[in-house]
Amino acid sequence: MTRIPKLAVLALIAIAILWGYSWTQMKIGVQYSSPLVFAALRNVGSGAILFTALMFRGQSIQPTSVPQLFLLGLLQTAGFSGFAAWALMSGGAGKTAILVYTMPFWTLLLAWYFLGERIKGLQWVAIAVAFSGLLLILDPFRLQGTPISGILAVIAGLSWAGGNVTAKKINRSNISLLSLTAWQTVFGALPLIAIALVVPAPPIQWNSDFITALMYSILPGNAIPMLLWMYVLTQLPAGLSSLGMLMTPVMGVTFAAWQLGEYPQVHEWIGMICVVGALLLTSIANRFDRKK
Repeated sequence: MTRIPKLAVLALIAIAILWGYSWTQMKIGVQYSSPLVFAALRNVGSGAILFTALMFRGQSIQPTSVPQLFLLGLLQTAGFSGFAAWALMSGGAGKTAILVYTMPFWTLLLAWYFLGERIKGLQWVAIAVAFSGLLLILDPFRLQGTPISGILAVIAGLSWAGGNVTAKKINRSNISLLSLTAWQTVFGALPLIAIALVVPAPPIQWNSDFITALMYSILPGNAIPMLLWMYVLTQLPAGLSSLGMLMTPVMGVTFAAWQLGEYPQVHEWIGMICVVGALLLTSIANRFDRKK
């Protein structure tokens, strides 16, 4: 029987807590800044930390497959963080976290269409359950309000999924996971900076709440979980890692309720349970597929 390293399990729990709480802090941050400016600052800071870690470990910072890395950064950094921050302008932190974490289902569909990867029985069930949850959360049939923040959150998840498909096309033999993540973060920050400079936006309100939110979003909310995730991937089975990541959106909802007073309505709770349940089904399906 394979022994599960306790330190890696603790790291996985820490990732869920740190990433989960980041949704609350990002929600606070975008109240004092343009969402694209906030996303750009977050990724510039995280990229600097990741490159510092890269040099500390004595690894080469020379990028390879630059066009693919730029596309990966465009989708999985700029698109993901930009749309997520935009969604948080008017959307709840917990609800946004759940909607963004539909990314595994979009990955399945995009890989099926672009890479020819088959979607198997239980995965189809998971997709159906997830989309049922999406409808309940977005609630497009109500006349009041607008689902725009929810749609932006879904686009953020779709953008991350597009990055997953792009990553499968990159030759990983000449680049470490840390180097890939560092370059993707920097390349993704560039279009965010360009858009932030061109699009008119109110000036940043440099108060203690904004600075705290930004500092958290750079270090404990982004760079540290990325480094911990790289460690977890080398220590734990993929199935356990993916199951552990189910805790992240749950933590997002929990922290949003605790600090921001965001309490989902009944139909939103049911939708969130559907999405998390579908994530669990996807993880189980992937685990069974690897055992065959």
